[in-house]
Amino acid sequence: MYRVLSKDTIELEIVPYIPIGKRGFKSKVPICEIINCILYKLKTGLQWYLLPVLELFSKEALHYKTVFGYYRQWCKAGIWKACWSGILQKNKSKIDLSSGDVDGSHTPALKGGEAVGYQGRKKRETTNAIYLTDRNGLPLAMSIPVCGNHNDLFNIEKHFAEITDFLQQSGILLDGLFLNFDAGFDAENLRSKALELGIIANIAHNKRNSDAENNHYFDHQLYKERYAIERTNAWLDSFRSILNRFDTTVTSWIGFNYLAFIGIAVRKLKKRKSR
Repeated sequence: MYRVLSKDTIELEIVPYIPIGKRGFKSKVPICEIINCILYKLKTGLQWYLLPVLELFSKEALHYKTVFGYYRQWCKAGIWKACWSGILQKNKSKIDLSSGDVDGSHTPALKGGEAVGYQGRKKRETTNAIYLTDRNGLPLAMSIPVCGNHNDLFNIEKHFAEITDFLQQSGILLDGLFLNFDAGFDAENLRSKALELGIIANIAHNKRNSDAENNHYFDHQLYKERYAIERTNAWLDSFRSILNRFDTTVTSWIGFNYLAFIGIAVRKLKKRKSR
């Protein structure tokens, strides 16, 4: 049976962030096996009722509805985000912040739900979120998703603040951070917000704003390194529950994204450590 992460890795990196209630019903199976079930769903994208629970649990198997119940409970409590923040804090020395990249992503939402809207370019309903990665394409943070009929600049100050606040809470310094943005982010309010935080915003000029080149700083050579975030999109798409959104609640969607961040990072950071 395919595993996204080993049992030992789940026990070490994720289980410590799962709250254990002092009252009420206690699980009959190890928490790491429930998490492994959720990771299997994340990777394969199959529907909850198709989870091969008999193969995924070593002894007593939980019903798929019970596994889903645990996932929803942990999503609502913000466990996956807290876990990812903890992993970042522990491994921040291994993150390459010589520069970073920011990009927006429209994900097809096949069953509708919260933060879903029709997007003309995709010709379907989508969910839009903004992602930030390090120089090697490691995903670091994401904004709160909004319905897909908005472009990347919709409420950009708020969504950029969501990303930067999370990085700061995770112990990552922003002063002097160099970030690449494509032309879709060419806006004065974003430049001002970045400047306020001490971030160097390397934003490509959007010809729709004016025919003439503006006088803002732009490093063409470093902008070419932005290809890394496109590779990140491919890594995220390898998790089938991220490639197409079937869950209808925002908290579930955010939870799957942070779990994908964890799955990618644990492997990438381990490789960097072993070199």
